Amino acid sequence: MAAERVDEEHFEEGEEDDQFIDPNDVEIEYIIDEGDHPMDDEDADGMVDGDEQPDSDEEIIYEDNSIQHFPSHRGSVFAVSTHPTAPIAASGGEDDLGYIWDYTTGDEIVKLTGHTDSVTSTAFSSDGEFISTGGMDGKVRIWRRVGKEDWKTWEFLTELQGPDEVMWLRWHPKGSVLLAGSNDTTVWLWQLPSGNTMQVFAGHTSAVLCGEFTPDGKRIVTADEEGNLIYWDPRSPTPVFKLSATNTRFELGSITSLAVNPASTLAVVGGANGGVRVVSLSKGEVVSALGGHKEDESVESVVFVDLVGTGGVVITGATDGKACIWDLSTMRLRATLEHRDAITALLNLPSPKSHLLVSASSDRTLKTWDARTGTLLKEHKGHRSGILGAALGLEGRIVISAGDDGVCLVFPTE
Repeated sequence: MAAERVDEEHFEEGEEDDQFIDPNDVEIEYIIDEGDHPMDDEDADGMVDGDEQPDSDEEIIYEDNSIQHFPSHRGSVFAVSTHPTAPIAASGGEDDLGYIWDYTTGDEIVKLTGHTDSVTSTAFSSDGEFISTGGMDGKVRIWRRVGKEDWKTWEFLTELQGPDEVMWLRWHPKGSVLLAGSNDTTVWLWQLPSGNTMQVFAGHTSAVLCGEFTPDGKRIVTADEEGNLIYWDPRSPTPVFKLSATNTRFELGSITSLAVNPASTLAVVGGANGGVRVVSLSKGEVVSALGGHKEDESVESVVFVDLVGTGGVVITGATDGKACIWDLSTMRLRATLEHRDAITALLNLPSPKSHLLVSASSDRTLKTWDARTGTLLKEHKGHRSGILGAALGLEGRIVISAGDDGVCLVFPTE
């Protein structure tokens, strides 16, 4: 891919965005089906989802305004995450590999090996000292940084045992504690660097599709394929409370996404049936139902946004291509953002730009929005297939995407 390269010094903290990207620079890439990039069977004829069938000798034109790329994966890239301070990312893919790489140069730093099936989760610890990978093989593998000066030297630490198939990984917001949800109904909690199992939570009845630590680090929220939501104290294997599909106010089908507000008092939960529920974590009950998405269009992402002067704002993104901005003080819809295909990830920039939102989609684009007004600020293009994941870096100044086309791309968010 002929993406523009950007030198590392252009990313140094404190410099303005326009010092490393000219917003008027747009590269057009002309590609004739070369057969050397991964694609689904149904796309083997050169068609891209959502496009018209081209003639056999017709050029397919892709617009590419990325500023860096990482092309080492062979097959779909399912996950990408970024280091909390260093300009490095970790990605995992269909090739059973993870990589740590420098997103200022696109250079590979470490190949994260040892999995025997697709790597579907990557996550850096809150202090950046550890990186975890989780796969469909049930393995959770941990690497740690070597030394204190060089973030480019990593060593394998341990492989954690327990899950059948890893659905997601989350590090504690303040410590070296790792949480994982499994396909076999269990949730695992480990202490690092020892690798000791701290807790196994066994209250679910099906695959645990999503989970989060509360931002204060004191509790855990998990949800499963049969529509159960469980609130845990990490020190106890017994749930604090459980909401299930038998509660008609809560019924969502499979629970596909969740987020907890910064105060750790509310969870917003999205389901496969297109429904959204607001849950009080102090009372263990449904506060409200939000109905902006199409029926049976799965809600794939939920994110809270800090907008000054509001009682709380949450954004939900679904396979109907819509991102709905909700005012939680009134439970009313503020605005609707639209993609041409399913929304796969929503990311909120940190303060002082917490009013900005990045959405990723199966339509091969990411978009930056002003959540206060719903205004589209920038569209990020370059992928040849849908985007499966995304992460922010450089304090929100760049976004990195994980593509079904086997490539990670780097874009300035503004």
